[in-house]
Amino acid sequence: MRVVQTGTERVGPAVDLRLYVITDRALAGCSHEEQVARAIAGGATAVQLRDKSLPPDALVAIGRRLRRLTREAGVLFLVNDLPEVASACDADGVHLGQADGDLAGARAHLGPGRVIGRSVDTVTEAVQAEREGATYVSLGPIFPTRTKPDAGPVVGLEGLRRVVQAVRIPVVAIGGIDAGNAAEVIAAGAAGVAVIRAVVAQADITAAARALRAEVDAALARRGGPAP
Repeated sequence: MRVVQTGTERVGPAVDLRLYVITDRALAGCSHEEQVARAIAGGATAVQLRDKSLPPDALVAIGRRLRRLTREAGVLFLVNDLPEVASACDADGVHLGQADGDLAGARAHLGPGRVIGRSVDTVTEAVQAEREGATYVSLGPIFPTRTKPDAGPVVGLEGLRRVVQAVRIPVVAIGGIDAGNAAEVIAAGAAGVAVIRAVVAQADITAAARALRAEVDAALARRGGPAP
């Protein structure tokens, strides 16, 4: 896996979170494998398998296919919610929501060296996630979003800045982000952007990913981060 450290003076495993694409069969109208292949072709640096409608055994089968795709491309591969699925398909790690179990349990299941992300809404949650050993936190929604109706209150760019300043692990921004506002998010300190609709719901997933990746890379360069 190609390693890129995009934040400034971050600690923990260095992972490339610049363009983090989350799969969604309903929005995409195609398989998880097709979504991931097209997103990678457009420059996704991390992908997350997310499908709450499928049982674990089906997710493992899909995850093993995604593992082959992501390994060949050097792209970070994470599984949503389920450490046992992540372990069974040899994913790089797991992403946990606030209600998806504790980080210590996930770490015990996955072992050392795997990536564990945590969704957070506040500075307090972010600091706690860092203390408990999260590799990164995903903060949102930064902007209003239609993808997740149960998302909490909009955090905004100022909320993002506060969380970035409060923790030393990478902060990934999520919620209502697209090529039109990604630069603002990176300027506020995010290590990258996590998206669903902005990539997988588009008619051309590869082109959408490419446009978003270009905005993120340009914003990182302006911020003075290392060259992508």
